[in-house]
Amino acid sequence: MDKRLEEKINQKINELAENIQEIHKIINSLETLRTNSNSFAYGIVIGRLYNSFYYQCRRILKRSPTNEEFLEFLDTLNKNQVKILDTLKLSNSSF
Repeated sequence: MDKRLEEKINQKINELAENIQEIHKIINSLETLRTNSNSFAYGIVIGRLYNSFYYQCRRILKRSPTNEEFLEFLDTLNKNQVKILDTLKLSNSSF
């Protein structure tokens, strides 16, 4: 692995450890997804969305998101739980 990539991955792991409360907030706020049996697929989806949220804040706003912005992100996830579930069910049925 390229040294720069390895350093960035290690940085992200450290950031994850520092922000573990946010992960717990995501888990606790998504009751519909949390109780669904296909948790691995949903974990990947939520992880990608969480990563995108942080990346876009840093790219567009040139800073990390505020706590209020994070809570708005959680609200957006909550409002879209059914859509996420339905999309994954549809894609799963095509295999």
